[in-house]
Amino acid sequence: MTCAPYADLTEEMIHHVIRGVIMNSSDVLDNLACRLGVNNELPNIALAAALCESKDTDAISKVVDNLQSPDAAISNDCIKVLYEIGERNPELIADHYLSFIQLLQGSSNRLIWGGMTALAQIVRLRPTEIYAHRDIVINAYESGSVITVDQSISIFAELSRTSKEFETFLFPIILHHLETCRPKEIPQHAQRAFIAVNEGNAAEFKAVLQKRMDLLTDLQQKRLKRLIHSIGR
Repeated sequence: MTCAPYADLTEEMIHHVIRGVIMNSSDVLDNLACRLGVNNELPNIALAAALCESKDTDAISKVVDNLQSPDAAISNDCIKVLYEIGERNPELIADHYLSFIQLLQGSSNRLIWGGMTALAQIVRLRPTEIYAHRDIVINAYESGSVITVDQSISIFAELSRTSKEFETFLFPIILHHLETCRPKEIPQHAQRAFIAVNEGNAAEFKAVLQKRMDLLTDLQQKRLKRLIHSIGR
């Protein structure tokens, strides 16, 4: 597709154009960046914002359905719209958790990490449902990209704090990850995992972090020590 006339629009103009198209188009997909011929994410972000305002569940469902589009440009834009919605109002996409789980079993890295991002945004709303598919989430985590792994740790942590059963299964995975991940990832992932730390597992969590402290830069150590110091406060 050609990029004219949208390619040179400013962000403000993009938002204005998209809102006008939403009001006048019968097909929500007409607002995707690829349909507009725009080579950036601004239309997708604007569409997400507009759908959050309108709470148009039918339009959101159509975006979800097109995660399975044979056109990669459409499916990639759709997952961007959906996790941007999730960032603003996760309840609007929470019922579609199975569609995001399905993405984790595909071959598109973009859709896998996008699906994991969406799941991380809704996991507090659908913990039991997502935990039921934990094997799929774990498999994606084990073979995933940096972003997939980042979001996986957030999911494991949120699930772990939901119930003792979930904690018993998932917190050891978090600890093992912190024991084995690249040193530069330790502070960020420890911060993501922190919500799952409680009186019963705090000692193990501290021990793992302290054992790896020497591998970190001074700045990373300071960040990690602040996190450790805040445990139990």
